Amino acid sequence: MSRKVFFSFHFKRDAWRAGQVRNSNLLADEDKYGVVDSAAWEKIEREGDEAIQRWINDQLKYTSVTVVLIGAETAERDWVDHEIRKSWERGNGLLGVRIHNVKDQDSKTDVAGSNPLDYVFLANGKPLSSLAKTYDWVTDDGRNSLGKWVEEAYQARASYRGETALRTIEGSGNKPRPGYGTGPTIIANPAKPWAC
Repeated sequence: MSRKVFFSFHFKRDAWRAGQVRNSNLLADEDKYGVVDSAAWEKIEREGDEAIQRWINDQLKYTSVTVVLIGAETAERDWVDHEIRKSWERGNGLLGVRIHNVKDQDSKTDVAGSNPLDYVFLANGKPLSSLAKTYDWVTDDGRNSLGKWVEEAYQARASYRGETALRTIEGSGNKPRPGYGTGPTIIANPAKPWAC
């Protein structure tokens, strides 16, 4: 069954790579949200934070799964953090897809980035990444697997009966931010991420 998917990513840095994933024809066009062209995004940005929040919330209304496209700097993006939190609060399945190995418009790959799901914590202290699998678009054959991953994320969230509240942790390092701990808890593809 087709799921309505919201794509969360670092727009300015990873729009090209995100477009490669989105345009892979693995999901019906009407089932993809969170992707906007640069002119439309710049207009939303000029309207300020409230307009951005409103756009994100409106896009999420129609979705059941959020795919976080992870590039080199995605974990540092406040709006990605907001999208992950809003997705979880509304009951979306979550999935991370690393896109640093996807070639950009200059045929270059990027460096691997931190998983932004590692920086969001449930109220019980477990990282949200323990509930969401992360894949690599290139090495895990995303072109042939995205639909399966999306369905798996949806089913995992639908059957999840654990802690749903999120907590805010004061950060450290160069840029303290709500929701970020003193360092990521790395859980790479746990065998049963929903069995937390």
